[in-house]
Amino acid sequence: MDHAILKPELTRSDVDAQLDEAAAYRVFSVCVRPSDVAYAVERLQGTGVGVGTVIGFPHGTTSTAAKVAESLQALADGAFELDMVQNIGAAKSGDWERVEADVRAVVDAAGTTVVKVILETAFLTDDEIVAASRAAQSAGAAFVKTSTGFAGGGATAEHIRLMRETVGADTGVKASGGVRGLDTFLEMVEAGANRIGTSASARILDEVAHRAETGAASTLGDDTTSY
Repeated sequence: MDHAILKPELTRSDVDAQLDEAAAYRVFSVCVRPSDVAYAVERLQGTGVGVGTVIGFPHGTTSTAAKVAESLQALADGAFELDMVQNIGAAKSGDWERVEADVRAVVDAAGTTVVKVILETAFLTDDEIVAASRAAQSAGAAFVKTSTGFAGGGATAEHIRLMRETVGADTGVKASGGVRGLDTFLEMVEAGANRIGTSASARILDEVAHRAETGAASTLGDDTTSY
């Protein structure tokens, strides 16, 4: 689970609270805004929680050179994974060479660092999801990812299955956007996701604990404020 801390309006105290929550729940990583990377790395030191960040977020329309520069700065600040947004306009134009070149430039800049490519599936047809997944995989990305959480649509089980069928077993699939409760989390895993991005980590893990203890669902429901 990658705990998302990405809303643009979050204050430093908001970020602190989210970082501390991530450490308390021992999630795999946080995904923070680029300007928060160095701070998050320092605050989470010794917790075992990794710090990732986003590149070209949330629209994917920055130049390739800007994405590379942003990636290099994030790595210098201590990021251990990069979630980049593909050039969505190029994808919608069917310019897959441009999409792949954009991803490859970030992958090359990242070296051995994991790069996940956000497709923003809410904007894409099934055929475009397949082509975008193949382009990301061909460019050397470690994961394909559904969504930013800021485009009015999020992960669906159907899209996760399509992405998994496209990339096979050797490339990761990350479900993000709209995963607000345990039932949706489990649906995404069942569909083929092996990483989940959500800001509802506490709600999901509290529900896991409740079901493990009682054998029944709680009344917590989904965290409707999450993304």
